[in-house]
Amino acid sequence: MGITSDDVRRFVAKRKKETVTVRKARQDSDGNVVEPAQTKAVSNAEINRELQVLKRILHLARKDGRLATVPHIPLLQEDNVRQGFFEEEQYRSVLKHLPEELRPVITFAYITGWRIASEVLPLEWRNVDLQAGEVRLDAGATKNREGRVFVMSKALRKVLEGRQAEREKLKKAGHVTPLVFWRMVAEGRGGPKKPQPILAFTKAWKAACLAAGCPGRIPHDLRRTAVRNMVRAGIPESVAMKMSGHKTRSVFERYNITSPADLRDAARRLDEAQPIAQRR
Repeated sequence: MGITSDDVRRFVAKRKKETVTVRKARQDSDGNVVEPAQTKAVSNAEINRELQVLKRILHLARKDGRLATVPHIPLLQEDNVRQGFFEEEQYRSVLKHLPEELRPVITFAYITGWRIASEVLPLEWRNVDLQAGEVRLDAGATKNREGRVFVMSKALRKVLEGRQAEREKLKKAGHVTPLVFWRMVAEGRGGPKKPQPILAFTKAWKAACLAAGCPGRIPHDLRRTAVRNMVRAGIPESVAMKMSGHKTRSVFERYNITSPADLRDAARRLDEAQPIAQRR
């Protein structure tokens, strides 16, 4: 017996009642929970991505002769799609108000569009090849489980060469870390500082956005911004998707946001392309 429309409705109803963990609980060195796990309800967008996968599977099964018909699978309304992104001056203002150790993290994310928590913060030097000018992510380390290569732009190389210089200073001080991004943390009150992973920076981020005059922005807005910058730089969408790690064009399109500045630029280009009409 195949999947019916009633089965799909029951699946959607079940998913709407469920929650997902967006950040694991943080523990200190003794195993005590210092920050509880954060959860959120499953969004319509997340359910829609699952429904799209299901539709694809069913259509392939029908094409292969394993299924006679495909049930109607309507998608949910995505009213919660965020539209946040940074204009360059906003990004630079936020950057100025962030602690020094966070600025390279944010700059890297602004250029590449990579996911900060799962792809930028865990980045190790074995993933960086300064000689070849590439940053690589292993298969399985990304959300879509596929490997990725980002060829360094001049701006990205500058960031990574800066991190390399800091790494050499760290070695001379007797510390070694495989991480590209870290912060110095004291062990106990008044103890010596050692490099530690950057796990979260919520308070510093909110304070920087507030000081920069753009409160309410989230770090994931940098991903939307990077996609938008790539497209506006003339990079083909298929290439930009490879660079940012977007597997489906539907999701990529949701990140390719049009701003009022884009519309004004379009009007300017239209004027330049129609000089005769302007003289009438």
